[in-house]
Amino acid sequence: MLTVVSDTHGKESHRLTGRTLDAVRDAELVIHAGDFTTETVLDAFYEEAAALRAVYGNNDDAATRRRVPESRTVEYGGVRFAVTHTRHGGPTALSLFGRERDADVVVFGHSHRPAFDATGPIPLVNPGSHAEPRGYRAAHVEIEQIEGGVGGRFCTPGGEVFERFELPADG
Repeated sequence: MLTVVSDTHGKESHRLTGRTLDAVRDAELVIHAGDFTTETVLDAFYEEAAALRAVYGNNDDAATRRRVPESRTVEYGGVRFAVTHTRHGGPTALSLFGRERDADVVVFGHSHRPAFDATGPIPLVNPGSHAEPRGYRAAHVEIEQIEGGVGGRFCTPGGEVFERFELPADG
């Protein structure tokens, strides 16, 4: 399983609870789409995740920015994920970012709003924030291999699954 989280905004801990904590611990791979806030929080994620692929966000300290890139590409289940915290210009800029990286999907954070958008040329996934939802539902995304690609679900720390989606392998 691949677990996707973002926007932790912690100072001392990973702020993972319930199903989100279990999903990070159980995942083969964890993507964090930025805004740990401090290097201490980044280290807490490295302690929980078997494998972590992270990017930094606009609220991350200098130490975190030195250790993780602004953007990256991650492959899982035959699907190529372009990962960033944010791109000015909204969905159009995110789609362009994904196309530049020959990605099948773009993962991003920043808004704290969990969302899946397949209306553009490249699907966009924002896992929301597991710890600081800012008026939205606290959430993370779990992705598993299925025949022909991957299937994803948005989950709350309390264990509720509130949206599902599928992404085909190789576009």
